[in-house]
Amino acid sequence: MEEKKIILDIRNFSVSFHQYEKGFRKTELAVIRNLDVTVHEGEMVAVVGSSGSGKSLLAHGILGILPYNAVMGGELWYDGELLTEERKKALRGNEIVLVPQSLAFLDPLMKIGSQIRRGKKDRESREKLDRIFAGYHLKKEVQELYPFELSGGMNRRVLVSTALMGNPRLVIADEPTPGLHMDLVRRVMSHFRELADEGAGVLLITHDLEQALEVADRVVVFYAGTTVEDAAASDFQSEKTLRHPYSRALWRALPQNGFQFIEGVQPYVKNLPVGCPFGPRCQFYTEACKEEIQSREVQGGKVRCTLDLHTGR
Repeated sequence: MEEKKIILDIRNFSVSFHQYEKGFRKTELAVIRNLDVTVHEGEMVAVVGSSGSGKSLLAHGILGILPYNAVMGGELWYDGELLTEERKKALRGNEIVLVPQSLAFLDPLMKIGSQIRRGKKDRESREKLDRIFAGYHLKKEVQELYPFELSGGMNRRVLVSTALMGNPRLVIADEPTPGLHMDLVRRVMSHFRELADEGAGVLLITHDLEQALEVADRVVVFYAGTTVEDAAASDFQSEKTLRHPYSRALWRALPQNGFQFIEGVQPYVKNLPVGCPFGPRCQFYTEACKEEIQSREVQGGKVRCTLDLHTGR
């Protein structure tokens, strides 16, 4: 079977921020380090991790909308070519579509319908938006309203509609479903799955592992700004097929696995331990974990860990 083309290739991605302490002392805050993600055409990849791990910065970095004091490192490749700032400006909103987490992305001075159609007034665009809104239980009259006239949940559904209006090659969904009823959550996720099945690459950024596993092909586990595992979604059917202790902890925390928890919290970026950021919470922690750990292939996936949990070595 022919392998599908890589549409997005993120290599050794990093994001840091310049800050000033005590007035004039300039410091650099490294929020993301050593992040690697690939998305193939027709594939849905979920990046999962707890709040504060830097997931949303990934989406903003791909699209070139990071804050002014951010510094980005590593390489971003789209469709086999380096994704420069010029290419980002040309592609975003066209081939690359963002479904953002923040409702602030909606223009408060523009009616909903015109925003989603991007000013198009032709019959085909209007009828397509009517069908999309009907699927999300949004009345046609909503198109003539402004964002401030809608509830948070309605605006959330409006944002998701942006990905369905065009024919994007890459969809980046950044926590697209907070505040939505579970039935609508499943509908939104199924629509992203449909976009992938039609050939688009979908990058889903979420903290909801349970929902991600229902639709994603692969799961990239993120912890304290670092990729710790890249696994097939099917690997999460059992704890034993996962490669990193944090991934296994996420598996045990799922409702069907008993809501188990581990002691400790994800470290703040200024208080990161030396070596593996998960080390202080890990039962397998050794002196070797204090060194820089490279990603390696294990049992068909990738992991950033000194121990092979499958063999115990």
